[in-house]
Amino acid sequence: MKKELSALGFVAPFLVVFSLFIVIPVIVAAYFAFTYFNTIQPPKFIGLKNFVNLITQDNVFMMHVLPNTFQFALIVGVGGYVLAFLLAWMLAQIPKKPRTILTLAIYSPSMTAGVAMSVVWLIFFSGDRAGYLNSFLIQIGFINEPIQWLQSPEHLMTIMILVSLWNSMGVGFLAMLAGVLNVDRELYEAAYIDGMRNRFQEIWYITIPSMKPQMLFGAVMAVVQTFQAGDIAVQLSGSNPTPQYSGQLILTHIADHGFIRFDMGYASAISLVLLIFVYGISRFCWRLFGEKD
Repeated sequence: MKKELSALGFVAPFLVVFSLFIVIPVIVAAYFAFTYFNTIQPPKFIGLKNFVNLITQDNVFMMHVLPNTFQFALIVGVGGYVLAFLLAWMLAQIPKKPRTILTLAIYSPSMTAGVAMSVVWLIFFSGDRAGYLNSFLIQIGFINEPIQWLQSPEHLMTIMILVSLWNSMGVGFLAMLAGVLNVDRELYEAAYIDGMRNRFQEIWYITIPSMKPQMLFGAVMAVVQTFQAGDIAVQLSGSNPTPQYSGQLILTHIADHGFIRFDMGYASAISLVLLIFVYGISRFCWRLFGEKD
């Protein structure tokens, strides 16, 4: 009993903080999702109306937000995850000193604050002649007039994906690098004696099965980072909604309804849908890389 109380004392601070900042806000948001709440009048219970409106009447959500979110998550989430693994594997093949320098160079964009990051890219994609990209393309004669990269519905999503991929090498990438470096080298030697012939077989049969915990961690972090990166559209375009909803993601749609239109009940309903999305994808990652025992 004394040991149990001692253990409870150690985890109590975590439980308190976790309850205050995770559990209680989720419960409150779940309650608001079933209400009409404009932040001035008391919440009014309306049942499933917010969810029904989201599916049947919110044309922006069905025509722009969902397609944009799936496109963004597929390319940035899956693409960034595969890219993180390949970079980690390639870095593990080189000596320690250059590996450390390259790891810091690849990881450093993820440590950059969003505002500082957007300032760098805003200069690069600026819509006047002084913008780096416009200036370069005009000098080589590829275009005659500057292009409004960040205000153009045709280019905004592409730029969002490029910037997010550049910024996606976070802690998941570091975990994968640690996993690759800690694979037992004797396994490779034994596999080559048994008939393994190339590096692809080495990755498929030895590396990936040996680092499933790191692969799982990287997958979960990729899911979370992908859905958290919705604010990049507002930082780049400078507006919410984005031009013709071309960069509108679920997160920006929540901010639009919650903090611009002050419809907290509807924003909470969208947040609950997003939470279910993230939970479902996380469970899929657990099934893919989790221990079967």
